[in-house]
Amino acid sequence: MEMVNKIVSEKPLVVFSKTSCCMSHTIKSLFYDFGVNPTVYELDEISRGRDIEQALLRLGCDPTVPAVFIGGEFVGGANEIMSLHLNRSLKPLLKRAGALWV
Repeated sequence: MEMVNKIVSEKPLVVFSKTSCCMSHTIKSLFYDFGVNPTVYELDEISRGRDIEQALLRLGCDPTVPAVFIGGEFVGGANEIMSLHLNRSLKPLLKRAGALWV
């Protein structure tokens, strides 16, 4: 878990994803549409991906992807991000974290 905490503390928006996950693709596309450039870790393509996935499970991320951290805090997966977007809370959250400038 220490590895995940270090990773997410370094950038305002971090998305843990898998290339084969359609919900991960959807969430990343939403951020790109906002003009936000998330730091994305594709767990099925990086050497420590399995270790990170296990740490995400211990943090309560189930399913493990997508797992979105904004401002160093775990916000949730696809359902939580879409709910924030639909109730217009996502953009202000991204602005406060320094991930969105407009």
